Amino acid sequence: MREQDKMTMEQAEAKMSGLREVFPFVRLVKGSVLKDREREPAEGLPRACQCYEFWKKDKPCENCISRDVLDSQGEESKIEFIDDQMYQVFSRYVEIDGEPYVMEMIKELDERTLLDSEGYEKLLSHLTVYNEKLYKDALTGAYNRRFYEDEVKDMNGPAGVAVIDLDDFKIYNDTYGHHAGDLALETAADIIRRYVRKSDMLIRYGGDEFLLILPDIQSDIFTAKLKMIQERIYEATIAGYNRLQMSVSIGGVMFNSGDIKEAVSRADKLMYRAKKRKNMVVTEWDVKDNPKKAPEEESEDLRQQILIVDDSEMNRAILTEILQKDYRILNAEDGEQCIEILEQKGTAISLILLDLVMPKMDGFEVLAVMNKKQWIEDIPVIMISSEDSAQFIQKAYEFGVTDYIGRPFDAKVVYQRVFNTIKLYAKQRHLLSLITRQIYEKEHSNRIMITILSQIVEFRNGESGPHVMHINILTELLLEQLMKRSNDYHMTWSEQQMIVTASSLHDIGKIGIAESILNKPGRLTDEEFEIMKTHTLIGASILEKMELYQDEPLVQIARDICRWHHERYDGRGYPDGLKGDQIPISVQVVALADVYDALVSERVYKKAYSHEQALRMILNGECGAFNPLLLQCLMDIKDKIKWELASGMTEDYARWEDMAEVSEISTESIKKLTD
Repeated sequence: MREQDKMTMEQAEAKMSGLREVFPFVRLVKGSVLKDREREPAEGLPRACQCYEFWKKDKPCENCISRDVLDSQGEESKIEFIDDQMYQVFSRYVEIDGEPYVMEMIKELDERTLLDSEGYEKLLSHLTVYNEKLYKDALTGAYNRRFYEDEVKDMNGPAGVAVIDLDDFKIYNDTYGHHAGDLALETAADIIRRYVRKSDMLIRYGGDEFLLILPDIQSDIFTAKLKMIQERIYEATIAGYNRLQMSVSIGGVMFNSGDIKEAVSRADKLMYRAKKRKNMVVTEWDVKDNPKKAPEEESEDLRQQILIVDDSEMNRAILTEILQKDYRILNAEDGEQCIEILEQKGTAISLILLDLVMPKMDGFEVLAVMNKKQWIEDIPVIMISSEDSAQFIQKAYEFGVTDYIGRPFDAKVVYQRVFNTIKLYAKQRHLLSLITRQIYEKEHSNRIMITILSQIVEFRNGESGPHVMHINILTELLLEQLMKRSNDYHMTWSEQQMIVTASSLHDIGKIGIAESILNKPGRLTDEEFEIMKTHTLIGASILEKMELYQDEPLVQIARDICRWHHERYDGRGYPDGLKGDQIPISVQVVALADVYDALVSERVYKKAYSHEQALRMILNGECGAFNPLLLQCLMDIKDKIKWELASGMTEDYARWEDMAEVSEISTESIKKLTD
C-alpha cells in the first residue's frame, strides 16, 4: 500500500470532492461492511456494479472487485453491463484514520468515451468471436446445446419448433468413417440454413439431432420450409461419398406460450413417428387436421404395440390410459396368455410391461420362456411390480429385463421410460436391418465378381455357365446338412458362406492349361492328363502370389480348395495324395459338389448323367472315395438338390434324364460304405 493511500477522513472527503469532477458517483465503503456484505447503497447511486445487485436481489456479487481490492490492498477496474447500459467501475484501497476502506468510483460509458471508431470495431469483433466460440458448434456452425440452455429455453412464443434427425447417422460413421459422418452433418446444417431466415435459430441439439426454432411464422409456411429442407437434404450429395444417401426425419409443432421444453418434447415425438418411415415430415396439425392420414392412424402397424401383462384389471386399465394415445395396447391376464400372444405376434410387439406376481405363470416364468425362445433379445421388458426387494430386482435384471418400475408409480415417469425404451430398441432394430442389408449387398457384390472371374475360366473351358452356380448351391446345401448331422465340424454361418464363395474359384488354375487339352473332345493321353492335373497347382499358385491378401481367410480357403479339390478320402487323389481328414472339410465338401455337378452336366467329352445315376456312381465309388459322413449328407438332401438345381439344368440334360434308367439307392448301400 502506498503512503498516499493513508489519510484522515477529512483528507478523504477532499479527495472524493475532486474525483466527483470526473466520476459522477464516488463513495467510501468500509472494509468490515464489504466482508459482511451488509452495506447499503448511497442515495442516488445507480445499479452499476454487480455488487449493487446484492442490495436489490439479496445475492452477493459474483465478481466484486471491491472485495478483491480489500484483500490485495491495491486497486482494480472493470467494465460492466447492466441491461443495455455500460459502466466503468474503479475500486481503490485506502486507510482512513487507521481503518481499511475501499473508495469506489463509477462512470457511465458509451463507445465514444471508451474507444475511437477503429478500437470500437475491434472490440465488437472480439466480442462477436468470443460469443461464437461460446455458443457455436465448431463442426456445423449451428448454435450449441449451451445456447439453448442459456438463451432459448426460457423464451416466449410464438414460434415454429422442429426436431430434425439425420437418418442412419451411425451407419455413416461405421461404414464410411467419422469423416463422412462429419461431412454429412455439415452438409445438412448448410442446407437447413439456406432455407431459414437470419432471425431463425438452428441448434445442434444432440449428436445427429438439430433443433430449429423459427419465431413469428405461420404454420403453412413453417410446413413448407420443413418439407423443402427434407427434400433438399435427400437430393444432396457429399463430396467423396457419392454412394452415401442422406435423409432426415422431422417433427414440427407450433409454440405459443408456456414452457418451450414441452414443445421440443412434442416435436421430438413427432420426429420419432416420422423416423418409422424415414425421410419424411410429420407436424402436429397433420395429425389434427387429417386424422385418417395421421401416422398413428394411417395404418395400425405404424403404431408400436405394447403388451401389458397383469392379473389386475385395474392396473391394466391405468397403464392403458397412460399409453393408449400413442401406442396400440394388448392385454394379457396372466403369463400363459402373454406367451400365447408372443407366439402369435412375435417381434411385432415393441415392449412388454410385465407384472411379477401372477397366477398360473408368474413374471419370472414368462422371462424364462422368453430367454429360452430368444424373444428377450428383440422384445424389451419393463417389469412393473410392488415387489421392491433388492433380491427380486436383481433377479429380474439377470433374466434380461430392460427396466424395473416399482408401484405406486408416477404416470409421467412410466410414459417417459416406455418411450425411451421403445425408441432405443427401434433404433437398434433399424440399425441391425441396415447393417444386415449392407452385409448382404457387399457379399452379393463379392460373389458376383468372383463368379464373373470363374465364368471366364468356365467359358474358356467350353463348359456352361451354371456350373459355378451349381457348385455354390451344392456346397451350401452340403455344409448346412453337415452342421445338422455332426458336431465334429462346427462352423459359423459366416464361415460357411466364405467356403461357398471360395468354391467359385476351385478351377481358376485351368486358365493356365492349353485349350487343345482343356477342350479335347476325346480321351486325354497320359501326358495330357498329367498336364491337366497341374491346374490344381496353378490355381493355388495364383492365390499364393496375392501377397496383399495372404492373411485373409477367404484367400486361404480358396487356395486350399484350388489345390486339393481332386484329393480323395482314400489317399488316391492328386496333387499331394492327402488322406481322410488331412483334407480340410471345406475342400471335401467342394470336391463332392464338383464331382456331382460334373456327372449331371454335359461336357465336350460326355453326355450328362441323370440325378439318380450320378448318386449311384458316387456311392459305388466310381468317382473316387469320399467321406462317409458327407455321403450321408448327400443322400439326406438328394431331393432338395434335384429341386434346387432344376432351373439350372440344360434342355439336353432334361431329355437325357427322361431316357435314363431310374434306380433308387438304398440305405443299405450307405451302411456298407460306412462300415
